[in-house]
Amino acid sequence: MARKKFSLMVGLALLGLSACASYDPATRNAPLEVPLAQSIQPSFDVAELKIAVPKRLKVSEANVYYPRADIVWRGDAMGDRHKQVLNIFAEAMQRGTDQLEGLQDVVVEVEVLRFHSMTEKARYTVGGVHSIKFNLTVRDATTGQVIVPTRLINADLPGLGGQAAIAADAIGNTQKVRIMSHLEQVILQELSRPLIGAA
Repeated sequence: MARKKFSLMVGLALLGLSACASYDPATRNAPLEVPLAQSIQPSFDVAELKIAVPKRLKVSEANVYYPRADIVWRGDAMGDRHKQVLNIFAEAMQRGTDQLEGLQDVVVEVEVLRFHSMTEKARYTVGGVHSIKFNLTVRDATTGQVIVPTRLINADLPGLGGQAAIAADAIGNTQKVRIMSHLEQVILQELSRPLIGAA
């Protein structure tokens, strides 16, 4: 299997993302032999990952229960939070997509929309939710044709709080470890979901 290429983008929106449209024609006069849509099991091999964390996403370092921001992250030392989130997605999704060895080479495009983890105040008291959302698009690596139209992925993960968070940290099961393992499984599941195609 060829080594996967990565395109990691901070501050750049993915190009060519098209809105999903739905069409629901009236069927009351349709002949009975019209075939229904059937599910098709995908067979993907990810040739390239394109991951974007746009700079328009607002960051908060406020140590309150629920900051009003798109990016809230305390699992790394103080620094460029956009880049830190980008690195988390890149590593987690590489691990997930490396498990796919299908027949069709594809390009996977991910645009992070929200990465709202917990502040210190929330994590060491009541806990909460790691709110993670991103757009996912899959294209044929040769033709560029969209195979899986852009869709919103909700990858929220319950966050540990209080003594449970402290105990998890003590054994190395940090929030960063938990989130990366979760995202690895999310991308693997999303790229293994049956596609809807004509019969």
